[in-house]
Amino acid sequence: MRLVRWTYLGAMLALAGQPAMAQFTILDDRPAGAGANAAEQEAPLPCGTQPIAIARMSWPSAALLAEIHARLLASEYGCEVRVTPGDMPATTSSMGSSGQPAVAPEMWVTRIADVWNGAIEAQMVRSAAPTYVETTFEGWFMPGYSVTGAVPSAAGLAGSLPAEGTGERTRFISCPADWACALINRNLLKAYGLEQRVEVIEPANRFEMDTLIGEAVNRRDVFFFYYWQPNAVLEQLDFVALDMGAFDEEAAKCLARQNCVDPRPSAYPSEMVVVALSDWVFSEAPQVASYFQRSSLPLSEMNALLAQTSEPGATIESVADQFVATRRDIWSKWVAEPQ
Repeated sequence: MRLVRWTYLGAMLALAGQPAMAQFTILDDRPAGAGANAAEQEAPLPCGTQPIAIARMSWPSAALLAEIHARLLASEYGCEVRVTPGDMPATTSSMGSSGQPAVAPEMWVTRIADVWNGAIEAQMVRSAAPTYVETTFEGWFMPGYSVTGAVPSAAGLAGSLPAEGTGERTRFISCPADWACALINRNLLKAYGLEQRVEVIEPANRFEMDTLIGEAVNRRDVFFFYYWQPNAVLEQLDFVALDMGAFDEEAAKCLARQNCVDPRPSAYPSEMVVVALSDWVFSEAPQVASYFQRSSLPLSEMNALLAQTSEPGATIESVADQFVATRRDIWSKWVAEPQ
């Protein structure tokens, strides 16, 4: 049996304003005198010849994934795991030049395309799997209390909102005016024939956006809004995603332009968000690579985890501990070898 010691080297990093760095160390509890023969008979560890370093990015979902995977690799595979601070460009560049860190669990590839492509061309980094089961992260939502029956669609809103000319307008809470989504949303409203039937609210910032949504829910208003995932708000206040239909590349290009003369409906584009592994993991630690190839998580599960982090006394680490302790139904599929 191997014992796992989890130690947190957080004090110095906290003083520097960095996320805490966790180190997971395997302690050998064989009796003294077991000797080299026992070691030789023991099957080699599946973790390669060097510690598995996992990049913990600064945003909560990526930090949670780093801590969850660190715990599971230590407890289920006996790996020596280190959680280190990271950010997407610097981490990708480091993985592409030195092979370290070994893992970046939530890499938004389309946002760092040049750096990512360089690491791929150098044959130092690979995508193991999508981070999340779903690949579209933006859309329109409605509060659950206003939805009955089938999942509503954006195209069907025209048949359910007050008719044009009645003087009544349904509120649509968009994003801040200087965000790209604000322009896309206005063009989408035109595409669906809703421009004259909706009062568009463009908040000044993210805080005001969340406040407006929360206040509307408290009043039980009939409204809809733009948002993105993964996000705790969608879990905390029980929202339903509208069916945005299919993605149309040409329509989407027009929707993103200020002078889109003839806007046509389209879903928001999908994004490439992957578990990135340094290439050496596939050759030196194939079981670890295989684990990450099975580790895609539903967005709804991450939304729930993010909601837990906002509970009194909760931390990223405590939520990761709870997930490992209580959600074997999810992570057992990651550690199970394919039949």
